[in-house]
Amino acid sequence: MTTVRYEQGSELTEASSSPTADEPTIKIDDGRDEDNEPDSCSNTIRRKISPFVMSFGFRVFGVVLIIVDIIVVIVDLSISEKKRGIREILEGVSLAIALFFLVDVLMRVFVEGFKNYFRSKLNTLDALIVVGTLLINMTYSFSELAATDQIPRMVTLLRVLRIVILIRIFRLASQKKQLEVVTRRMVSENKRRYMKDGFDLDLTYVTDRVIAMSFPSSGKQSFYRNPIEEVARFLDTKHAGHYKVYNLCSEKGYDPKYFHYRVERIFIDDHNVPALQDMLKFTTSVREWMNQDEKNIIAIHCKGGKGRTGTMVCTWLIHSDQFESAKESLDYFGERRTDRTTSTKFQGVETPSQSRYVGYYEILKNKYNFQLPPERQLKIKNLKIHSIHGVGKGNGTDMKVQIIMKKQVVLECVCATQGNCKLFFDSESDSVVIGLEDSPVISGDVKVRFESNSDLPKGYDDCPFFFWFNTSFIENNRLYLPRNELDNPHKSKTWKVYSETFAVEMNFTEL
Repeated sequence: MTTVRYEQGSELTEASSSPTADEPTIKIDDGRDEDNEPDSCSNTIRRKISPFVMSFGFRVFGVVLIIVDIIVVIVDLSISEKKRGIREILEGVSLAIALFFLVDVLMRVFVEGFKNYFRSKLNTLDALIVVGTLLINMTYSFSELAATDQIPRMVTLLRVLRIVILIRIFRLASQKKQLEVVTRRMVSENKRRYMKDGFDLDLTYVTDRVIAMSFPSSGKQSFYRNPIEEVARFLDTKHAGHYKVYNLCSEKGYDPKYFHYRVERIFIDDHNVPALQDMLKFTTSVREWMNQDEKNIIAIHCKGGKGRTGTMVCTWLIHSDQFESAKESLDYFGERRTDRTTSTKFQGVETPSQSRYVGYYEILKNKYNFQLPPERQLKIKNLKIHSIHGVGKGNGTDMKVQIIMKKQVVLECVCATQGNCKLFFDSESDSVVIGLEDSPVISGDVKVRFESNSDLPKGYDDCPFFFWFNTSFIENNRLYLPRNELDNPHKSKTWKVYSETFAVEMNFTEL
């Protein structure tokens, strides 16, 4: 096996056991400027105030103050010269707002660094507007207008200066840009972002040749996700002529011209799994592209760049011998995609069915030499739900079960009317057995979806729980999935409904 050790600063993530002197070491771009400065007091303060300065609420507050200040100026210009008391109050409010914006700019310069801040022309214009309007406010507020009443030209000049402060409206462009940045960061949560060289994208180098990112968006969606123009600029800047994009979203595409028509789509529904055949198709395509040139890289995305993206990235990591097991690859992807300096929330593959399919690919590699396994045709004898107490009515009568193959419902049973099934509730064992009648022959990738009209948590796919499996990997004609291997009940927020011993068991007959 080809072993590669990935260096992340001083930390190493190993792809196998003990390293040797012959193993190549590759440093991955973490998307942050290296901080070689000592852990000084100023750096500590910078880290502490940065989340506040770049927070969504703080930026919205700035927009509100701009609008308030413009209203104050308009009111001040419209009232009579005789109402000096009211005008002095308005001048004081406007001056206080101007001082706030000066502090705002100074804090941003401190947090982002002088060179980084003024690298942006919009930031430079913003700073000039802030300083300029502050000087105008101070001139207007501290000039003794009573002494200038006899000098009409001075009064006129000061009024004109007051009008000039309306240029602050152009600062809204800067605030909009900042709002976009903080909104994208808020939506991406603590996914590792690329934030240097003039870029700020929800994009992570998983390896030096594999990028995971969120959907390259346009229109309204670009306000809170990666703008497609910026993603294209990043790839053309960093990997010109040597990148290929894989879009895993079945729900949405985009014009491939942005990426010079080097875009391939794998159609996977949100929160669901790829077909086993599509996994093999994907790794074959990636292998061919990577072998063309050692500089070639791939950029993979779904909607958020986490579940479907992580599934396929881990599939490639196993295929390319960078990791031997599904667990190692899944752990590694989660570690790379998660920015633990922001939060400890895990940003790897969490949906159990997706992790299960990465495990299937490990078997395809080790047992079937990257070929589809022999087809197994089965019939479902029954489904058994363990520890059902507290789930809906607690006896299964409120449930409906769908068996889905190739996005088609091949069987639907309604427990309330016992349509296509027989329902047996055992109160002593707190379990329900659903015996299927006239079960169709199933093979390949199968989805089992449970629905309920009861007050159950509605999560992915608008159903309380579901799961995927492939018939070729069923052993002893039985599939047992505990709570942590069922999609939706695996989330801790649902554990008040699904007990620790909640599980689904399926029994089959083989043809």
